[in-house]
Amino acid sequence: MDLTTMAGPLASFALVVGLLTLTPGLDTALILRTAVLGRRRQAWGVVLGIQTGTLIWGTASAAGISVLLTASRLGYETLRWAGVCYLLWMGVRMLRSRHQQPDEAPERDDTGGGWWAGWRRGTLTNLLNPKVGVFYVAVLPPFIPAGAPHLAAGVLLTSVHVAEGLLWSGVLIAFARTLRTRLRRPSVRRLLDRATGVAVLGFGAKLALGD
Repeated sequence: MDLTTMAGPLASFALVVGLLTLTPGLDTALILRTAVLGRRRQAWGVVLGIQTGTLIWGTASAAGISVLLTASRLGYETLRWAGVCYLLWMGVRMLRSRHQQPDEAPERDDTGGGWWAGWRRGTLTNLLNPKVGVFYVAVLPPFIPAGAPHLAAGVLLTSVHVAEGLLWSGVLIAFARTLRTRLRRPSVRRLLDRATGVAVLGFGAKLALGD
């Protein structure tokens, strides 16, 4: 693959997905919520899980696999409703979460783990959203130059999206860490969980309605 022919498409694709990355959404809510609660390792697990899902979707699209998802109504609907159920379950868990007083024993992570739990949550959230696959099917091919190997070019373009996601997530985590000392009170943490839980339920409802 001639990288000189990819320079223009890479720059254009970076601009498109960069704007998408900066747009607040479910990923932003999950990262901020986890980081503000002081779970830095788990927050990075969420970040890497989300980017793992992005890389899988991009690679699948470049390989032509995710085209089958858009062509198969049953496959799309199955994945969509699995995503709806997962988001509703996660939102309810957040709404029901409890936090101890700062001087009590360290709170137990409501997902039952640290980095691994965060990675699992981020990966599932991304992979169970068929709209990510549809996005890559629609957006990725136009940026692959004629004659370039689709799989290699697709992975390279997706890597740009992953890199931008990691950089922006680092900014979000750093910002959340600066707020941590101000948000130590359990009442504030519960409010954060409620707000994030409602947002997650909203995304689940939006996915269910097919908007």
